[in-house]
Amino acid sequence: MSRNIDELKIQANTIRKDILKMIYNIQSGHLGGSFSMVEMLTALYFDEMHYDPKNPSLKERDRFILSKGHTAPALYATLANAGYFPKEKLMTSFRRIDSMLQGHPDMKKTPGVEMTSGSLGIGLSTANGMALGNRHQGIDARIYCMIGDGEINEGQIWEAAATASHYHLDNLAAITDVNGLQNDAETKKVKDMLDIAEKWRAFGFHTIEINGHDFQEIFAALDEARAHKGQPTAIISHTVKGKGVSFMENVVAFHGKTPSKEEYENGMKELENAI
Repeated sequence: MSRNIDELKIQANTIRKDILKMIYNIQSGHLGGSFSMVEMLTALYFDEMHYDPKNPSLKERDRFILSKGHTAPALYATLANAGYFPKEKLMTSFRRIDSMLQGHPDMKKTPGVEMTSGSLGIGLSTANGMALGNRHQGIDARIYCMIGDGEINEGQIWEAAATASHYHLDNLAAITDVNGLQNDAETKKVKDMLDIAEKWRAFGFHTIEINGHDFQEIFAALDEARAHKGQPTAIISHTVKGKGVSFMENVVAFHGKTPSKEEYENGMKELENAI
């Protein structure tokens, strides 16, 4: 584990630029929620997780499950930068029919994708199965599941939470990306889930709240989750939707809006000058 925060910040900035290029290039995709999870993905793939991009099916690998599948651009940019496939594919394959980078992740098409997602709410159930499978096989590996704060409106998330707690899946971390916005409006206006951390706690999770853009807090949470035994862990990652480009931050329209040429150019300038 390098834990070189300056290098990780540069990597996160590169991933954001790749996301913006991908979405502008194809004129389609979910930008805001992709940007909000970049630091967490960077911490996981460039420091925390054990995996081999040359052997994506490595039995002892840690696994990342993207339950909020519409934020696939962030996962694809991360996987490309981690060496799973050439970065040129980001510009030639994203959201094209029969390509390897579909609008939602497809484990049959994309190296490094652990679960085909699209319908919201299913990721934690799958993560439970993987965590149980590893336990039964004696595999010492961790499962990380990224869930959206709009996604927790789905009842299946809470059924899966009860299951994870019942089986004491301490090799599982459920990460909720709390950016406060979903497709139509603020999450509290669509369906107020009240105290999210308290909900996870009530379902039997060891619960940690962090600033999801602060690498020090992210790593402290990941370390604590790994050390905690007897319970699954919920990391409540408070983030900013559209993080990294000032005029996109906390703007609900950028949940799925394609930037105009001017917005793209201005956004790239901000990112180029950020590091």
